[in-house]
Amino acid sequence: MGLVGESGCGKSTTVVSYCSFTGPHPVTFTLRAADNEKHELTALKGEQLRRMRRKMQMIFQDPYASLNPRMTVGDIIGEPLIIHGVAHGKAVQERVEELLQVVGLNSLFANRYPHEFPAGSGSALA
Repeated sequence: MGLVGESGCGKSTTVVSYCSFTGPHPVTFTLRAADNEKHELTALKGEQLRRMRRKMQMIFQDPYASLNPRMTVGDIIGEPLIIHGVAHGKAVQERVEELLQVVGLNSLFANRYPHEFPAGSGSALA
């Protein structure tokens, strides 16, 4: 599912609530998974919520405001792999390098910080 709309219309607020990132909800959110199973997101807690978050993602418009400037790109990409138990140790580094190549970036860029990427020159960086 995707959510689009004009600037200021409440997309981010809706998604943050939907992903259960904030406190008590006056409404409920139900996600129907690919297997047609229903999941009441606002009722999930702890491990159940962590597992469900693997299936959800928020993409921010301003990468400089949403990326930790003290973390390398490799650490930023690798962090969810570790948190969700997808990869550990050397496998994290290998997967990060693979993902960078998939999006057309040199795998050596894993050691760069977000501010070290020139804006709007993605293909020129490969």
